[in-house]
Amino acid sequence: MKTFEKDRKFIENKYHKTDEPFNPYNRMAYHGWECDISTGKSDEEIKEGLRSLSKGEKSISHPEAKAKAVEYVLENIRIDVNEHDWFVGFYSLNRLICETTKNKWDEEVFKKIIPETGDKMAVFNESGAVAIWPDYDHVVPDWNSLLTLGFPGILKRAEEYRKKHEKAGDITDEMAAYFRGIEIEYKAIISIVDRLYRLALRKKHEKAAAIAACLKSLHDGAPKNIYEAMQLIYIYFIISESIDTYQVRSLGSGLDNTLYNFYIKDLKEGTFTRNEIKEFLAYFFMQWSAIGNYWGQPFYLGGTKENGDTKVNDLTYDILEVYDKLDIYNPKIQIKVSRNTPESFLNKVFNIIRKGHNSFVFCCEPGMIKAVMSYGATYEEALNMDIRGCYETGVRANEVVTTTGYVNALKAVEYALYDGYDKRIKKQIGIKTGDSGSFKTFEQFYFAVLQQWSYLIESSIEMANIYEKYLGYVSPSSMYSATIETSLEKGFDAYQGGVKFNNSSVLNCGFASLVDAVMAVKEFVFDKKEINLNELKKVLDSDWNGYETLRMKIKNSKRKYGNGDEQTDKYTQAMAEYFAMKVNNRPNARGGVYKAIMHSAMQFIWQGWKTSATPGGRKSGEEISKNASPAPGADKNGVTSLINSVLKIRPSIYPESFCLDLMLHPSAVSGEEGLGVMKSLLGVYMENGGMSLQMNVFDTETLRDAQKNPENYQNLQIRVCGWNVLWNNLSRAEQDAYIERCENIK
Repeated sequence: MKTFEKDRKFIENKYHKTDEPFNPYNRMAYHGWECDISTGKSDEEIKEGLRSLSKGEKSISHPEAKAKAVEYVLENIRIDVNEHDWFVGFYSLNRLICETTKNKWDEEVFKKIIPETGDKMAVFNESGAVAIWPDYDHVVPDWNSLLTLGFPGILKRAEEYRKKHEKAGDITDEMAAYFRGIEIEYKAIISIVDRLYRLALRKKHEKAAAIAACLKSLHDGAPKNIYEAMQLIYIYFIISESIDTYQVRSLGSGLDNTLYNFYIKDLKEGTFTRNEIKEFLAYFFMQWSAIGNYWGQPFYLGGTKENGDTKVNDLTYDILEVYDKLDIYNPKIQIKVSRNTPESFLNKVFNIIRKGHNSFVFCCEPGMIKAVMSYGATYEEALNMDIRGCYETGVRANEVVTTTGYVNALKAVEYALYDGYDKRIKKQIGIKTGDSGSFKTFEQFYFAVLQQWSYLIESSIEMANIYEKYLGYVSPSSMYSATIETSLEKGFDAYQGGVKFNNSSVLNCGFASLVDAVMAVKEFVFDKKEINLNELKKVLDSDWNGYETLRMKIKNSKRKYGNGDEQTDKYTQAMAEYFAMKVNNRPNARGGVYKAIMHSAMQFIWQGWKTSATPGGRKSGEEISKNASPAPGADKNGVTSLINSVLKIRPSIYPESFCLDLMLHPSAVSGEEGLGVMKSLLGVYMENGGMSLQMNVFDTETLRDAQKNPENYQNLQIRVCGWNVLWNNLSRAEQDAYIERCENIK
């Protein structure tokens, strides 16, 4: 990859300058290399043009208004065809249309149409009890349609469906607006591809002619080779994510399989050599590494064919080889694994992880298929599911899932102790379950916790059922909907009833911390009677100051999530099922159902900041547990005990996703024996119904030294929740939490 290495530094600065401060949460608000100003307008000029456009379009439908805004940006955005990159350049990536479309309509909904719901959501977000907002960030288009039809074919198919509805006489004004939005956007997409093509023709550098030929092909039809296919994926992603405002959460439906037919054809016909394809892959992956999305840009590999054979192929290995050589952690890779997954492939992934490149998660097909079938999918639909985002499941090209509430389970304990009162914001958030000081039995306390938890779950669903009716009103998904044939057949926006599975998810956050808190009350208040609930509240009010001996006794108790303690495991299973049964398969507002998910994203930090001290020994503001993993430092009996405890939950009862994070010591996974250990752990987890599993491999000494001497660990990666970050980019508190858990590795 000699040519790539010459261009790498330039691509690393394509979207933001690497020597300047950068906020990955706001990754689209930057500019990297300068595009020729003659090719378009500045951000402010485009936004001013959008404001003028908006003033003249007050009477048209939202799908048309949004599509025209996208069209305006694509007509005026600065572009580039650069000598240092095989992929085209777009200058304005900060969702410029939002001011006059999505943000304006969102404010209209929450301030004028459903103000009570907006106010309630604001209070719940403030308290940290439930993080909730409209979600448009978990979209996977029908990549097969896009790569088979190309942009022109997608437009033509939509026009044909519109004519069918017109001929049938069933087309409503709303349906007509839906089709007009699609037609405007896809004509604009085809137009900017033509604009890029004409720019490429004017360039004289070595790559220009090949880039021009690629763009001409994409302008006229479907991609004909692997480079054109990657260029289409990239262009779709950039326009959807940065202009149309829908975050694309997988590159291909299994990147290795999405591109495989192109790969075989190109090698057979001599279009490209294998090394040339690897070179294209390097440039392709670096686009997302350079964009720098904090959550990482996902794609998945592997899987199982309907005849039972593995989908792992030669391209799968090439992708891993290139990714490893690049030494990057974004994009992130999900590995679909089953009993048929080749050992050589798994060993290659394990070896990469052992080197400290942790940006992989193993997605176990047996458990995930069971999960997807639980809400109505066929076996074939479940087998061919897409993996979205971190490790979420979804029926390919026929499911939309929104995240409707991150429920902080630990708040249920806080509210049970304080009769629903939130001490931090000094408001009644939970329900009245009585003065906890009057509870005479553990059963009374436990029931109060479940009542408070139930209230938070029900409130999430209640709020979502109100606002989700307006998803398509706030942000029509014309670009995405056009790729989904079911949406075209129905004539409905994919986010508003246009797919088979219009689902929503509710997230169980801080679950292990909940278990630890409940078991601490059971053991120390009611079983051992070392303290009563009124005294415990005084301890918590003091944030454990002056009670360190009691705190250490509680933190060192064996009754912690993930340690194989029989009594704790019984409550773990019961509470996990309680949440899942409250959520799963309940009707939502869009004709679909709710799905439980054991996942926390960054809420393990953000909700932790908003949660007061809790009975398990946690201090105010400290992080809560993440995913299906133990609280920091709580798992003391080794990974085998942890896996056994976690599997008693039956992960597939969380059909949207369920992920366990393992922390492994380098000595335990070194050499051939170490490969066997990693394979055995994954095998036990998979064979017993586990869903997703991710691994960090490091030791306490390394982490402590990295904390003291960060300049020596510039590339040290940490697997966080469903993505990787650099150790040096973590806060001191986050680093301390990893060190605390690492100290207990066995």
